Amino acid sequence: MRAIIAKPNAPLEIQEIGTPKPKSNEVLIKIHATGINRPDLLQRAGLYPPPANASPIMGLEAAGEIVEIGENISQYKIGDKVCALLNGGGYAEYAIAFEDCCFKIPNNLSMIEAAALPETIMTVYTNIFEVCGLKKGDNFLIHGGASGIGTMAIQMARAIEAVVFTTVGSDEKAKFCEQIGANMAINYKQDDFEEVLKPVGIDVILDMVGGPYIQKNINILNDKGRVCNIAYLQGPQAQINFMRLMLKRLTITGSTLRSRSDEEKGIIANGVKRDFWHFIENGQIKPIIDSVFSFEDCEKAHQLMASNNHKGKIILEVSK
Repeated sequence: MRAIIAKPNAPLEIQEIGTPKPKSNEVLIKIHATGINRPDLLQRAGLYPPPANASPIMGLEAAGEIVEIGENISQYKIGDKVCALLNGGGYAEYAIAFEDCCFKIPNNLSMIEAAALPETIMTVYTNIFEVCGLKKGDNFLIHGGASGIGTMAIQMARAIEAVVFTTVGSDEKAKFCEQIGANMAINYKQDDFEEVLKPVGIDVILDMVGGPYIQKNINILNDKGRVCNIAYLQGPQAQINFMRLMLKRLTITGSTLRSRSDEEKGIIANGVKRDFWHFIENGQIKPIIDSVFSFEDCEKAHQLMASNNHKGKIILEVSK
């Protein structure tokens, strides 16, 4: 099969390598499309090495058709069209997926759209709903609302009738986020989100920025507020006054998805299927696609991701 091979500080290369074989509880997917995620750029730079049991090839989510199954497979059969969270390997013509981390693609979604779902919907679900307990009526803030994670978080929060605020880097992105459901989008280049939202009070925050945002997040949280960090684009370190943490009984947490076991990821995926997949099937939540690149143009896709000029997901089309 063809696969895109990344080496630190070197151009991407398409190479012929062996096709993987599914083991027990695994399926082999012929990939039609794969989602581009920021961790791919970190892995390429040598800053986010894959776990020992994971494929060294980039790509954490994909959509396609099951062409081979391992032992003990009960939910899927050869020919089923699925999207899946991967342990890596999405930048290739075939990839292995754990059975419970697969989702049947609804009829209202294309392969391109389905490839944008697994990483984003599972990340938002486990952090915001499982850990932070976002519920109807809560004030929810997502930093980076125009990103793939952000556009999914906005829609999922609105689906359960939370009040959604977000920060973005331009007026264009602010308008876009409000069009897809945000109650208020703040251009952080023009306004200080802390000043805008402190009078409002926030119950849950999903933050991928870190750095100076860490203290600002603490300052705007309501009593028993929760903040979850999933990335640190402005750095993981900050000088923090923790007194408000005590006085307001706040919770600060964080997580990554990739380092978890297949079994734990499967539990998260089953939670998504139970609590949110019907919103996907009825079209209330829909993946937002910014752009689609050919397999051969992966370098351009990475350049767009690095530029932060996209709105929604960037997709790599592997085969038609």
